[in-house]
Amino acid sequence: MTLVLAVGVLGCLAGDLIWFEAGRRWGSQIMRILCVFTSDPHYCARKAHKIFSKWGLRALIVAKFIPGLDGVTPPLAGAEGSTRPAFLAYDFCGSLLWSGLYAGLGYLFANRIAAIAASMARFGDILAALIGIPLACYAGWRVWIIVHMLRHLRLRRITPALLYEKIMSGEQVVIIDLLRFEEEPENSVGIPGAIRMDPARLRSRSKVVVPEHLGIILYCSSTAELTSARVAVALQKNGISNVWVLEGGLTAWRKEGFSVTSNLSTPSEAAERFGIKMIVRD
Repeated sequence: MTLVLAVGVLGCLAGDLIWFEAGRRWGSQIMRILCVFTSDPHYCARKAHKIFSKWGLRALIVAKFIPGLDGVTPPLAGAEGSTRPAFLAYDFCGSLLWSGLYAGLGYLFANRIAAIAASMARFGDILAALIGIPLACYAGWRVWIIVHMLRHLRLRRITPALLYEKIMSGEQVVIIDLLRFEEEPENSVGIPGAIRMDPARLRSRSKVVVPEHLGIILYCSSTAELTSARVAVALQKNGISNVWVLEGGLTAWRKEGFSVTSNLSTPSEAAERFGIKMIVRD
């Protein structure tokens, strides 16, 4: 039992320490990588930060029992500036509790392992179907979402130069800034005249009403425009088709030498200037 627990705890500590050091070095970039392929990256990152701010390193004690939380807690602890000894101490407790539970179950049911293995052999195909089919459906659904977003990117992209021409010609376009939305964006710069919005407001519970003559340009910090594509798909589901994604995001805009500003508009200012309305559904 001692050897089993030692191997289990050391394995957990080794893997978690790698993510902890990655969080210390790259900070919130690791969180963006971990959350980018979730259905709602903004909610994922916010929830992780909220849990950690409430419980701190104590969350490591139970994190391994909560799917998803175990993956984000170690890098988040590093990004938040936790010390290495404190992290290892709490992670040791959590790893020991997790390894001890399963090792203890194995010890208690040691005499019945043969019977359990025989039962699983008889019902193996049924268990595989019950587990595999839902997993395959979920994986297929996620692939369909990604393919749909990539298809949207190919069809509805606009270059920084063309956007600049539209702005200089006085054409009315709504530029929505989604830059680094998983962080606190107050100090980040954006395109002059852009509106900084939280993608969470574009969920299914809200309906955005935009005048037909207005075009909507989305941009984010991702050079692959994945964040903008997610929001574009959400707007399309709300019946807004005239949506474009800025090619290369803010990075490409700045490479072209176009100006940026930290004084961006708010959603309320956009509603007054462009006549955009947001209706919250029941």
